[in-house]
Amino acid sequence: MKSVIVVGAGIWGASLALRLAETDWRVTLVEQHKPGHVRQASAGETRLLRAAHGEDEWYARFFWQALDGWRRLEERAGEQLYHEAGMMWLAQDPDGWEQASARVLKDLDIPCEVLEPADGGRFFPEFRPGGLSFLLWEPKAGVVRARRATQVTAALAVRAGAELVRARARPADGGVVIDGRTVTADRVVWATGAWMPELFEAPLTVTKQDTLHFAVPAEWSVPGMPAFVDYSASFYGHGDVDGVGMKATSDVEGGPYEPENGPRTVDAAGVERARTYLARRFPSLAAAPVLFSQVCQYALTPDAEWIIAETAPGVWLLGGDSGHGFKHAPALAAYVAGVLDGEHEPDARFRLGVRAPSRGLRTSGEAR
Repeated sequence: MKSVIVVGAGIWGASLALRLAETDWRVTLVEQHKPGHVRQASAGETRLLRAAHGEDEWYARFFWQALDGWRRLEERAGEQLYHEAGMMWLAQDPDGWEQASARVLKDLDIPCEVLEPADGGRFFPEFRPGGLSFLLWEPKAGVVRARRATQVTAALAVRAGAELVRARARPADGGVVIDGRTVTADRVVWATGAWMPELFEAPLTVTKQDTLHFAVPAEWSVPGMPAFVDYSASFYGHGDVDGVGMKATSDVEGGPYEPENGPRTVDAAGVERARTYLARRFPSLAAAPVLFSQVCQYALTPDAEWIIAETAPGVWLLGGDSGHGFKHAPALAAYVAGVLDGEHEPDARFRLGVRAPSRGLRTSGEAR
């Protein structure tokens, strides 16, 4: 039986552990805290699931595969993890990121519809279309309960035979140092998220990201209200899920951040930025109280492409997923399992090394 050590039980590490445990690998899943712990980017209350990725076809196709995986995970978990509420892209540029997304989705036969700005009133309890050129409606997109999905995936991996070890791991000569002891396996995968830069030389920047949820009336809830993204304004949100309030927050990268001990309080400037946006698009919510807030972090490469790279024989880095990686986890697990089995090489886009900055894969068109 082939053996693997997966370090990090965020959604990527847990999904890979589950996939491998179910395909006759002996799996050790190492996590320094607990799956779904609040320091993980994977432990945000929610994440958006969407096929639109600008002009990039690869990720659009990949998400369509992942969507089936999310549905199967839901069935196995016996609870709702994904709310197919749809997503409305609020396009300010008539021929920008959203237009490129629409062309790709239509070419791939992924459901979408281009609408007039005034049509937003049919989807939101209140909507001000000022400054928009058009709307792009993605009906199969929506919102996943991120923290719960991470916990469920890790639990299913353990049920499938993976051993979950709670420990802080360090790399050493192709193996993993756990509690002062070096452990080896046929493959080692480091899926350590924002902790990767302290362990390896990797083209990753870790930033502090504040998420805000506002107290709103019942009509501002999922699934009745769709998710929304304003690419040009770098702003996104969705209706209330699980009673924590309507998410409405900036997607602009924050300042440098240390994930283990960094402050877990949101910045007042972020709250003000959110209120300014709400006042423009959903004005009755501009003074809504913040019901819940959370600090997570992004670990992004300059071009937002992922890292799937072998650094030594049998030792793999898996990262750079923050911002748009969570949604792909079920499909990514199958893809990486194929890499570890020698069925295919990872695409060149996932290499280590110098990368040219690009915002084409992000939901944020505005740089910090």
